[in-house]
Amino acid sequence: MVTTKQDTTVPAHQLLEQYTDQHCFFWSSPWHTLLAEGSYLCLPEVEQEELSSLSHRVTALLQQAYDSGQAQPVLVGAIPFDPELSPARLVIPQQVQWAAPRTVGEWTGSVRSILSDYELQEVPAAELYKQGVEEALVHLRQGDLEKVVLSRSLELTSSAPIPVAALLHNLAAANTHGYTFAVHIPLEHERQLDSNDRAEEYPVWIGASPELLIRKEGRRFTANPLAGSAARSADPQEDRRRAEALLVSAKDRHEHAVVIDAVVAALRPYCGQLEVPNQPSLVQTETMWHLSTEISGVLDDPSITSLELAAALHPTPAICGTPTEAARDLIRQVEPFDRGMFTGMVGWCNKDGDGEWAVTIRCAEVCGPRLRLYAGAGIVAASTAEAELAETSAKLRTMLRAMRIDEASAQPAGRERE
Repeated sequence: MVTTKQDTTVPAHQLLEQYTDQHCFFWSSPWHTLLAEGSYLCLPEVEQEELSSLSHRVTALLQQAYDSGQAQPVLVGAIPFDPELSPARLVIPQQVQWAAPRTVGEWTGSVRSILSDYELQEVPAAELYKQGVEEALVHLRQGDLEKVVLSRSLELTSSAPIPVAALLHNLAAANTHGYTFAVHIPLEHERQLDSNDRAEEYPVWIGASPELLIRKEGRRFTANPLAGSAARSADPQEDRRRAEALLVSAKDRHEHAVVIDAVVAALRPYCGQLEVPNQPSLVQTETMWHLSTEISGVLDDPSITSLELAAALHPTPAICGTPTEAARDLIRQVEPFDRGMFTGMVGWCNKDGDGEWAVTIRCAEVCGPRLRLYAGAGIVAASTAEAELAETSAKLRTMLRAMRIDEASAQPAGRERE
C-alpha cells in the first residue's frame, strides 16, 4: 500500500531529521519539502535513451500507479548529464511525506561532524585540467564552439563510511535559498543483488544546487538559469566589489547571454509569450556570486509536464555549452570520467505534470567510505585556464565546507598539507 502524507503545517526540519540512508529521496526547495521511502514502481533502465522518450515513459508510469490505486502518485529521482552513458534513477516511492518549505534560519542548528581521516585525489590533476581548458580555447577561437563547460573532481577516501545524513544536514543549514537533495535509488540490477554479496552500499547523490532548471504548477512555469560566477570573499567590502564587478563583466555577461538565448529558444514553442528580464541580477550562495535571470511563461497546452519542459532544456549551455553536440563531444574527449548525475537534473513530477527540477551541481556521489565532488566552469573565448581552475576550486567549497574540510588542507594524496 502506498501512503502519501501532505501536511504543510509540518516544519521542513522534521523531515530532514527523519532522513536516513534507507530513504530513497529527500528534497527541499523554496516551495516544498519532500521525503520518500521505498519503491512502488521503478522506471526500467533503457540504454542510450533520448530524454523525449523518457518523459513519455514517466507519464505512462505515473498513470499506471494511478490506475492501480495510488491517488496522488509522484515520481522522484535524478537524470544524468548524458543519458547515453548513464541510466536515470527514477522511482514512484512506496511512502511519501510532504512538509512546508523551509523558513529562514530553520536549519541553522549545530554543525555535525563528518570525518577526520581521509585522502584526496584530483581527477584530473590541476595542470591536466588547465591543459583541457587550453584545448577548448583552441576550438573556441577557431569558431567551432561559442561556449563549453569543463569539469573536474576531487575523490575522497575515508577510513569509515561517509555519514550521509550528517552531510545532508550541514548542506541544508548552509543552503538557505536553493535546492537541497539526496537521491538513493538503486538500479534494477542492483536491487537483484543480495546485500551479503556486494562490497559496498548503493551510491547516494547529495547536494545543494542553487540553480532551478524548471518549475511547473498548473499552466505556469519558471526557469532560473545561472551563468557567470565569482567567488565570495569573507571581507564585506571585497565581497561587494566582486559582486559589482561580476554584474558588469563583459566576459561573464556574454557567457550568461548565451545561456539565456538557448533557454528562451527551447521554451518559446510551448507558450505564446515569455517574460524575460532585460538584465541579469545577482544571486548568492555561501561560496559564490552568480548572474541570474528568471524566465517565466504560461503553457499553451496544460498537459505538458515539468519533465517534458526539463527535457527540452537539458543540457543547457550553463552546464554543457553551445552548440550542444559539439560541446558534448569535446567534454567526452577531454574529461577523464563519466559525469553521471553531475550537471544532470534532480527533482520530482506528479501525475498532473507539476514538478520541480534543479540542475545537479554543488554535489557529490557518496558510496560507503568514498566520495567524489564535482565542479565545472563555463569557458568562452575570453577565458583563461588559471581563472577557470580557480572558479572550480571556489565551487568545490560548498561540499568541502559541509564536510568541515578546510579548503587549504584539501590537498591530493601525496601532497604535503599546509
